[in-house]
Amino acid sequence: MAAGLGGPASADDAAPAPPDAAPAAAELPPTAVALGDSFVSGEGAGAYQPVVDQSGATRDFPGWSADNADPYFCHRSANASIQVADLPGITQRVNLACSGAQPADFASPSSAREGGRGVAAQLDQLRTVAQTHDVDVVLVGLGSNNSHFTFGTVAAECAGRFVGDGYTGWWEVWIDLLNWINGTELNEDPCTDADLANPDQFAAAQADTTAALRQLLDVLDEVDADGVHRVVLQDYTNPLPEAYAEDYLTEDGRDDERDKYRALVDERYAAGCPADVASLAPAHRFSQGLGTMVAGAAATLRAERPGVDVTYLNVQHAFDGARLCENPGSPAGALPTPLRVMDGPSGTFVESFGPFDKLDIKRVTDTCSDYYQTCQESWHPSAAGHQVLGQCLSVAWTTGGATLTCRRNPDGSITAG
Repeated sequence: MAAGLGGPASADDAAPAPPDAAPAAAELPPTAVALGDSFVSGEGAGAYQPVVDQSGATRDFPGWSADNADPYFCHRSANASIQVADLPGITQRVNLACSGAQPADFASPSSAREGGRGVAAQLDQLRTVAQTHDVDVVLVGLGSNNSHFTFGTVAAECAGRFVGDGYTGWWEVWIDLLNWINGTELNEDPCTDADLANPDQFAAAQADTTAALRQLLDVLDEVDADGVHRVVLQDYTNPLPEAYAEDYLTEDGRDDERDKYRALVDERYAAGCPADVASLAPAHRFSQGLGTMVAGAAATLRAERPGVDVTYLNVQHAFDGARLCENPGSPAGALPTPLRVMDGPSGTFVESFGPFDKLDIKRVTDTCSDYYQTCQESWHPSAAGHQVLGQCLSVAWTTGGATLTCRRNPDGSITAG
């Protein structure tokens, strides 16, 4: 018998919940989840945690000479911004991001593509989390790696050209000094816009990123216990400044427009910024392009789904005044990690090229090519950098809005709005 209008239902009228019914949202811990690539996984921030592979096994550090496809090298850090941000009301943090992740890895296992790691699709991992957690905030960093370009390749290319030009003369170009990533013949010219990503590549990457984010919103609609969640789409910081401090412009009377400027290579490598002055502007335009791509994806989602709670978090200026070689004494005080390689998969980073000759340089850079995990922390936010990104995320969580820009002020304080 139905209860009367406005009257309480009797005990007989209340249908018992099935034994395996999912817990109500009020019974689940409010949770923040990170999805995406290295800039949210915590690459560069240390304190990397074990990672569950796609078979359900927990993987800890396998050694520096292990295959780079090992899930541990997702480098999910206890110091990542999702872990350290002040998020009022949130009681649990879960990091599902993976260094090197691409948009395709949202719906498919990373191992399904060349160069991917042995982890389950990030959205499948999210489904598992949602069984025992109320997902209230999702931090996403996605797009810097895709089927059209990847951050690691771009970084290695620009650094490799600078070091190769500085350590070889025009008569020595037969020495294939720095085949860091793709085995192509070394180009010693500074990186240009065309070397990083062209407009067609950005457009294709934006389409792929947007498609993955649509899938994310669909899954959240399916699995979020109370249907209330905020998605924060964070873009990327550039580890290098628009201009180097004067200390890093010349060494032994030579700048990087001269042939064989080895002392300058040694100086910039030790400071963490082995790249041409002429590459800085293209690198910043590349970062701005990534920001435009993320902003465009956010705008598309809001237009397609009115009322969706999506915030574009612009962090391109979050490290201003504290980037590599922006001040004397670098890398001390810098918020990104310096570019570093190892002499073999030893676990010991080469801090200076000073005593090396060109064959030594080939050996240590070949380590990066053969065992990419030995150098993949380079040019990522450090633990201190993630503290700053955590402040940015905190504002995005507490205030929301369509767009927030997070900026580091000259006094080191952070403002966002």
